[in-house]
Amino acid sequence: MMENLSILAQNKDFLMNAYNMNSVMGFLLIVAIVDVVFRGFAMWRAARMEKKSWFIALLVINSMAILPIIFLLMTNQEYKKRSPKAP
Repeated sequence: MMENLSILAQNKDFLMNAYNMNSVMGFLLIVAIVDVVFRGFAMWRAARMEKKSWFIALLVINSMAILPIIFLLMTNQEYKKRSPKAP
């Protein structure tokens, strides 16, 4: 068992530097932030418009902000008609 661990310790530099993960992690962080923003805004609108099925779908389905963007675009006109206009 200890021999297997010593092999890993000897190859530590190769294992850590074999793939440059910094750019991938940065991209995933940006996608996650965009997804949270769009999902939050879409869920807020679905709750305000009392669309329970859309709210549940937005809560459960993870689509990297694709489903929230589709929902926001589909309900844009209806939301503008329902919302009171500020003077």
